[in-house]
Amino acid sequence: MTPPAPPPPLRLGLLGATGLVGREMLRVLDQRDFPLAELRLLASARSEGAELDFRGQRYRVRRAQPTSFDGLDLVLASAGGVVSRELLPAAVAAGAACVDNTSAFRLEDHVPLVVPEVNGHRIPDGPGLIANPNCSTIQLAVALAPLQQAFGLRAVTVATYQSASGAGQGALREFERADPRAVAVVPEIGSLLDCGESEEERKMRLELPKILEAAVEVEAWCVRVPVARGHGEAVWIETETPVDPASAAEVLRRAPGLSVVESAPSSVAGKDRVAVGRLRRGSHPRRLGLWVAADNLRKGAALNAVQIAERWRRRDACRAQER
Repeated sequence: MTPPAPPPPLRLGLLGATGLVGREMLRVLDQRDFPLAELRLLASARSEGAELDFRGQRYRVRRAQPTSFDGLDLVLASAGGVVSRELLPAAVAAGAACVDNTSAFRLEDHVPLVVPEVNGHRIPDGPGLIANPNCSTIQLAVALAPLQQAFGLRAVTVATYQSASGAGQGALREFERADPRAVAVVPEIGSLLDCGESEEERKMRLELPKILEAAVEVEAWCVRVPVARGHGEAVWIETETPVDPASAAEVLRRAPGLSVVESAPSSVAGKDRVAVGRLRRGSHPRRLGLWVAADNLRKGAALNAVQIAERWRRRDACRAQER
């Protein structure tokens, strides 16, 4: 029996190519040998004409506009929610699948919100929008999905410790230039809503149940800390059935995309896996504490988007063969 032909290389557009996440996407695409027939780098008018290196070639950045997506198969977008809402419908209309790294479409019912290790089956075939979750939500979902499957999951309480790079290139540069004696912990990320919740906390509260496809109660407190790269999360969960640290660790060791460590990891920068450590008993047999950490620019953004793209490429190729 003749084996199926491998999926063909794709014509790919990268929207927001000059930003922190865009540049990280280029690195991930290269490191994972993503097959490309064409690479089109897109950004704002301010970055038009800049050049970026990729696989030994120099690529000139083009100004993004509605006609920029003609002929593309796939778009990876990380240029801000306003830009995504303005331009990605045109990309879909031109026949592209769009993996959007902003919050623009995450909570819309018809748009899948995907972490491939958790709900990769939600990746559609053909053109359309696919939302990349918030960076803090991604790493939390990777860690909690195996525990949900093994023990059930009722509630999650999480406090995040999020690095400066999560606020973008400008914030990272400001952090790197700052006097170490002047840096501070900021107990809010994004604007505060009328209820006292921040925008980042709202994202986590609403995104996690959509990814897990369960009515899980989520309470979050999101904090910016003076670290360049990597997000940490102190998490307490309440399960449906009794859970203990040893049993939870065994479940997590078998799960994709995770590394179980004995204590809190010292560094996750540049690493693809989500690290889980400090598993501890709670106040009753259905409560468990854990520490979750990940590189917010890789698994929290660029890597997750490229993993979605890889799965989409395989699924779309299978659909084409079936036709």
